[in-house]
Amino acid sequence: MKFTTGDATYWYEVYGSGEPIVLLHGFTGSTQTWSNFITKWKSSLQIIAIDLPGHGRTNTPTPKTMIACCQDLNKLFHHLHLETFHLVGYSMGGRTALSFSMMYPDFIKSLILESASPGLAVRTEREKRREKDVELAQRIEQEGVTNFVSYWENIPLFSSQKKLSATIQQSIRNERVSQEKDGLASSLRYMGTGSQPSWWEELKSFRKPVLLVVGELDEKFQLINQRMEKHLQKSNLTVVKNAGHAIHVEQAEIFGKIVTEFIFQNSN
Repeated sequence: MKFTTGDATYWYEVYGSGEPIVLLHGFTGSTQTWSNFITKWKSSLQIIAIDLPGHGRTNTPTPKTMIACCQDLNKLFHHLHLETFHLVGYSMGGRTALSFSMMYPDFIKSLILESASPGLAVRTEREKRREKDVELAQRIEQEGVTNFVSYWENIPLFSSQKKLSATIQQSIRNERVSQEKDGLASSLRYMGTGSQPSWWEELKSFRKPVLLVVGELDEKFQLINQRMEKHLQKSNLTVVKNAGHAIHVEQAEIFGKIVTEFIFQNSN
């Protein structure tokens, strides 16, 4: 289904009925990344999956910053008459979910962040990261999506995915190469880690339940989430064994169990 605000058209999908849960994918992903979760849990939950700017079937001719994206999501949730819901975000989608929660905490029943971060606290670090994001964006524009994906799927962050079956690896690749180069480049420039606000200072004032999920093979994000847990008032950190960055793909059944148990615990 489509929701239009200004010159932006967001693609979203709604499945099932019950306690509402919103799913936000990572960079080079789409609603498709949640297919296993949706299939298993749509009989118990109302699941809303959204294509973020620059991805899937969402079209944003005017580039969206993280703040602008969250403002649009706010309009979409009002359109869907969602008063409160559980918000799940993976990686880039996790940064988006956290940003939305900081801006609009009254919507949030619980927040589940998979391999996410609050951004970079130090301005010079943000500037360096922004430069790297621009370099990646230029690489996509110059080499095309398929060549970029061949590079992207081989970075250390995704090394654990080499252990997945050939069928699953091909499915992930198909989702990545289906993206548009202008969309991915815009996402990096405007919603990359270097461009978004840092939420580190605001974490301590967030009062809703937060589940932090990381893979034991993802050392970088383990450290980030250990820091986040100390800043948040009501948080649980779960480290999933035999998983790297994309727990919902690498350990799909365990991920679903962890997330839904947390949601049902915080449904009142």
